[in-house]
Amino acid sequence: MGNLTLEMEIDAPTEVVFQLITDLEGAEQRIDGIEKIELLTEGPMQEGTRWSETRIVMGRSSTEELEVIRFDPGVGYTAACESCGCRYESAFSCKAKEGGTVLRLSLSWRALTLMAKLMSPLSKMMAGSVRNLLEQDLLDIKKAAESVTE
Repeated sequence: MGNLTLEMEIDAPTEVVFQLITDLEGAEQRIDGIEKIELLTEGPMQEGTRWSETRIVMGRSSTEELEVIRFDPGVGYTAACESCGCRYESAFSCKAKEGGTVLRLSLSWRALTLMAKLMSPLSKMMAGSVRNLLEQDLLDIKKAAESVTE
């Protein structure tokens, strides 16, 4: 099992940041690491929303299907997927601060299969690459949010 939490201060109102993190259709234009998003459900983001996301991860194209398992309007959401014998959950949350927003991203993972459990020591070695990828995502969101409020 592993956990990784990152925070980014953004000079934009919480409403703007929340709108950006829940706008899946616009994500591939805002976040450089996303190659393609395909919505698998209709309507605004809510519990049960599903999408397919293709990214470059450690030099390779990877497509995962994600589902929103928790949704807190105006605050954030948690999405989950299963891949390579592991379950991943990523939670975004927005918290107002004077002059802007603190955006928090928490990623957790746990092995589900014997092979994934045997390979879990390698996950510690890959944590740095994952951290860099997620930090860049947050920077891209920050850039987009702050450009809206200029």
